[in-house]
Amino acid sequence: MSIVREPRSIARKFLARPQQEGLGAVVRRSIGRFELRYFDPFIVLDEFSVSAPAGFPDHPHRGFETVTYMLQGAVTHEDFDGHKGTIKAGDLQWMTAGRGVVHSEMPATEGIQKGLQLWINLSSKHKMIQPRYQEISSANIGEAIKDGVKVRVIAGEALGIKSTIHTKTPTIYLDFTLKPGSQIQQPIPKSYNSFVYILEGEGIFGQDSRTNSPISSHNLLLLSGFGDGLVAWNKGTKILRFILVGGEPLGEPIAQLGPFVMNTQEEIDQTIEDFENYTNGFEKARYWRSQARVELGY
Repeated sequence: MSIVREPRSIARKFLARPQQEGLGAVVRRSIGRFELRYFDPFIVLDEFSVSAPAGFPDHPHRGFETVTYMLQGAVTHEDFDGHKGTIKAGDLQWMTAGRGVVHSEMPATEGIQKGLQLWINLSSKHKMIQPRYQEISSANIGEAIKDGVKVRVIAGEALGIKSTIHTKTPTIYLDFTLKPGSQIQQPIPKSYNSFVYILEGEGIFGQDSRTNSPISSHNLLLLSGFGDGLVAWNKGTKILRFILVGGEPLGEPIAQLGPFVMNTQEEIDQTIEDFENYTNGFEKARYWRSQARVELGY
C-alpha cells in the first residue's frame, strides 16, 4: 500500500440532494450547483437516476469532456455523427466534446438506471479539437484488490494498476470499495485539485481516524490543496464505496451557458451562433434526430 506522508484534509463538505434534470431524470448534483459553480478543472458532477421514458434527449456540448460511469442498468448513447452504443453497469464512456457534439443518453432497459457523469474542462488550446470517444467495458477496466480494498482504475494509477484512458486535462478517477476494518492511502499529485464522492456506506477521511466523524453516502468532500494524498478508513460494519477524483487546475477564465463551456462571453456568443446556424462543428445537427426522440415523437 502506498504511503501518504501529508494526508489532505477535508476543506468543504456538501450533501448532494435530488433535483430534476433532463426529461424526468433525477440527479444529485454536487459540482455545478449554486454553492459550488466550478472546481477547476471540474464543471459538473451528477449522480443520476433515470427510468424510461425519462432520460437525457438530444442536447449539445462544446468545450469540455463528459465522463459517464454506469453503476446500475444501462443507457443508450447516440450522436449526430452516427456513434451509437450501450453503456452498461460498470462500463465507462469518456467523451471529448471539443468543438461540438449533439447526442442523446436514454435508458436502455426497464427499471432504474444509475450512474455518474463528470464534466471536465478543456484548456483553451483544446476546446475546439475534434470530438472523440474512449470507451471501456466493465471487464476491461483495471482492478486491484489488497487488504480488504478494491480499486477500479478509471483514470490514473492506483495499487500498481494504470488506466489506458488518455486525459487531455491530467486527471485521476478511482473507484474504491473498502471492506469493514480496512483503510487506504492513495497518493494524489500535489498540484491537483481533488475530491471524494461517497456512493455507499460511511467512512472517515482526512488526517486522524480517532477524531474525525464518519461521513455517509451522497456527500461530496472537497480536499484541501495541501498534502500528497488521501487517507480513508472504513470503521463501520458495512461496505464503503467512494470515488476519488483529482485534476490539474487550468487556471483559465471560464464562461458557461448550460452545455457550452468556453473562456469568454464572446466565445459563448459565437457558440450559440454556430449551434443555431449549424456551422463550425454543428453542421450534422441540422437534420439529425436520435432514434429515441423519433420513437417518443417529440
